[in-house]
Amino acid sequence: APPSRSVAVLAWGSGEDGQLGMGRCDEKDWARCIGALDAYAVSAVVAGSRNSLAICDDGSLFTWGWNQRGTLGHPPETKTESSPAHVDALIGVKIVQAAIGGWHCLAVDDKGRAYAWGGNEYGQCGEEPERKEDGTRALRRDIPIPQRCALKLKVRQVAAGGTHSVVLTQEGHVWTWGQPWPPGDIKKISTPVRVQGLEQVSMIAVGAFHNLALSVDGILWAWGNNEYGQLGIGDTQPRSQPIRVEGLSNLSLVDIAAGGWHSAALTKEGEVYAWGRGEHGRLGFGDDKSSHMVPLKVQLLAGEDIVQVSCGGTHSVVLTSDGRIFSYGRGDHGRLGDGREVTTGHPMEVPINLPPPKTSTSSEGLWQANYVACGGRHTLAIVTWTDM
Repeated sequence: APPSRSVAVLAWGSGEDGQLGMGRCDEKDWARCIGALDAYAVSAVVAGSRNSLAICDDGSLFTWGWNQRGTLGHPPETKTESSPAHVDALIGVKIVQAAIGGWHCLAVDDKGRAYAWGGNEYGQCGEEPERKEDGTRALRRDIPIPQRCALKLKVRQVAAGGTHSVVLTQEGHVWTWGQPWPPGDIKKISTPVRVQGLEQVSMIAVGAFHNLALSVDGILWAWGNNEYGQLGIGDTQPRSQPIRVEGLSNLSLVDIAAGGWHSAALTKEGEVYAWGRGEHGRLGFGDDKSSHMVPLKVQLLAGEDIVQVSCGGTHSVVLTSDGRIFSYGRGDHGRLGDGREVTTGHPMEVPINLPPPKTSTSSEGLWQANYVACGGRHTLAIVTWTDM
């Protein structure tokens, strides 16, 4: 059916957990419209490992997908929910940005207040442990209703890792809590701790267990796990403190992205650089599917003016200035959206084959994407119709 408005939200890839939002749990290897969001002015989407969310112009939030841990912002009645539902706990709050981690979510409103919900066994929702009758303290395993976190901070951006949380404050500082390393014996921290050595940060991006921060002066900093070179610093040693990514020093960066175990950066000139785990071709280096410990330019996108980059679990997606989408990496479950389910390191254009919206008076026109989001095994996009 044609979309009812000139803006539509698309999804493709694995639908096993309902993360495509189409009322069923089957996969789609082409971009398809999420009809349930047709009536809403969606301004941003987030694709997680097994679920999704959408933010509307009015600040309302919709979630769908896997909900066993309360990741959708309400107590789980079923394991998965395949249709977008409004997060009622945040009614009256204007959400401006959000993030999905392994099984927890973060959001920030227009007043700089942060919220968290979902899995909390590592303190990743920022709630203090409850005192039990015997005097011991224990973390609540799940927090199904969104609640305030990082109460003392005025937050500008939230980012979520596998089991940890990172926020950027309005004064350009970075704070973190939860378990920032793969599960081990490291102390669980539910209280936000400031990341030392970072000032005047403009943007953050967080992978499963690695972190990136772009400063106002254009320097990229990285810390955390590094087993595939995802920090981009030339080795595979983890770093507990931010270290400068020297390989990007002379570039003007405008966007950064962190996938499960790989990273990407975008320059003002519309060029993409990638590094970290290369398996399945997720870095976009063609037939070279090896991991890279330093940033390299994605030459196969050289002819395109890229304006956004997003990294998922095992694939990546970029958006061009003229509204086209390219994807590359692991192809099973249809996550690349080109109908072929073929794994490739060669960026392929994602066809946007939608009929004109009901509001259009002309059949001549074009759907152009203006936002993309890469998840674990699925992809989301926002597209707008332009009459020709």
